[in-house]
Amino acid sequence: MEFRVYYEDTDAGGVVYHGRYLGFFERGRTEYFRERGLSVQKLHAEGTVFPVVRMELDFRAPARLDDLVKVETVLLSAGNTSFIMGQRLLMAAEGRLLVEAKVTLVCVNDRMKPKRLPQELRELAAGE
Repeated sequence: MEFRVYYEDTDAGGVVYHGRYLGFFERGRTEYFRERGLSVQKLHAEGTVFPVVRMELDFRAPARLDDLVKVETVLLSAGNTSFIMGQRLLMAAEGRLLVEAKVTLVCVNDRMKPKRLPQELRELAAGE
């Protein structure tokens, strides 16, 4: 998923504010599922959500105002009620690594109680 860094993403120095990377990676995870036929909105309407319970970020180089960047997302592993995704933010043109993330999500119902991963997600994990 490619996108441009906007003024609203940056601090006074024109560098992406560290908290904005969380939103970039959230969009990347949503698009990852969409590209594979899974609708996060549909799952939510059915009472299934995936809150982030752990996130590790390694900042390698700054993204700056007007940079064209891309998020790459992979499903690393999945258990009965949780899964781990790997994500990278890269400069779109040359592929230089900017930020790397490892994200753990848990599957819960609308009362925030853990529940088994949906069949579609288990099948996706098996195929990756």
